[in-house]
Amino acid sequence: MAQAMMKKIATSSACLVIGITRRSSARNLATASKNVNTKKERVLPSEGEITKSVFMSQSTDIYTNLALEDWMYKNMDFSNHHVMMVWRNDPCVVIGRHQNPWLEANVPSLYEKQIALARRNSGGGTVYHDRGNLNITFFTPRERYDRKYNLELITRALYRGFGVKSVINERQDIVVRDQYKVSGTAAKLGRLSAYHHCTLLVNANKADLSQALAKREHGIQTNATASTRSAVANLSEMNNRVTVDSLQTAVGYEYLRTPALHLEDGGQGQISKQRGFQFVNPTDDWFPGLAELRKELQTWDWCFGRTPVFTVSRAFPVPAELLAPSKVYSATQELIINMTVEHGLINDVTLNIPPGLVESGFHGEASVITHLKGKRFTSEALSALQEAMLTRHLNTDDRKLDDKEQFVAKCFDQVVNTV
Repeated sequence: MAQAMMKKIATSSACLVIGITRRSSARNLATASKNVNTKKERVLPSEGEITKSVFMSQSTDIYTNLALEDWMYKNMDFSNHHVMMVWRNDPCVVIGRHQNPWLEANVPSLYEKQIALARRNSGGGTVYHDRGNLNITFFTPRERYDRKYNLELITRALYRGFGVKSVINERQDIVVRDQYKVSGTAAKLGRLSAYHHCTLLVNANKADLSQALAKREHGIQTNATASTRSAVANLSEMNNRVTVDSLQTAVGYEYLRTPALHLEDGGQGQISKQRGFQFVNPTDDWFPGLAELRKELQTWDWCFGRTPVFTVSRAFPVPAELLAPSKVYSATQELIINMTVEHGLINDVTLNIPPGLVESGFHGEASVITHLKGKRFTSEALSALQEAMLTRHLNTDDRKLDDKEQFVAKCFDQVVNTV
């Protein structure tokens, strides 16, 4: 894609294209370190002194691209050089910094299909990415962060390049045909720098998107940021000329032809003042320390362990064949599982065993609770539960769970896997 894109842009007379080919070139992009006297208000350059670049990431790995965003945010000075980065990913689900992955995504399905789950540094809701998405990040100084400017620029590019009419709604999503969301948005604002990023659905696999983000019974209560579900559409459904490559070109040129601080079509004259399109290779050779940032973003402790505290409560009717046969019960016999999860680890758990299950011979609640505390809210906890119940069978020839224990394990499996 990158090779074809460069060829396409290079043959255009609209803009000078700069290709970064050496380590030293990339380091020059991160001009001076941000030595700013925090006691005085910064004096930023005038609009005419600001140049722009469109960076095109050569990676399709979500953790690498998020690490690149973070590296640029932390290390580059955007005072007189604004940057728009375009990137795409292999299939993945990306949650906001303050979200609960078990609530937002179909985690078992992601594992089954080997779809990555990532937590980004910005807030906002959950999105699905694949090669049919175009992701865009706008970098500016904090004082010149302007989300409306960025979104308007995209809508202008959609209309200029493809005749696609779109609007920005009250949630600052980009919407087509008055109801279908084609872009969600989020941001991170720091002391000196800021970025605003969004994803554009071009020809994403909507069936995979729906399954990856499917809502199911989970019994989770939390104060974590919740996503707002919306009807979505691909831009290719509006105009089949819209592809990820063509949209990347259209938005890139719209960015370069627009002055840095206000929306006005500067045309070829404005484009000629800019630094153009530049391929960037997100590796340690180009961006020293990038690999360490990526490593952290891929850890379980970041993706799942940073989840805000939550509680889970689920009730499961006990099958009649597992109850004491000589008893008649006036109320439905339910196994109730309650737990508190902190940093992705089970902090507290209670099993409310109904009389019918106790009277039929199930016991061992205390040892179960002891074994579960401190375990990850994953199948690791299920394994601990099964091992705890198996301790009852140490002195028997048949060391396996009986029917009642298997029922409890199955219920617990549905809790930790949020089925």
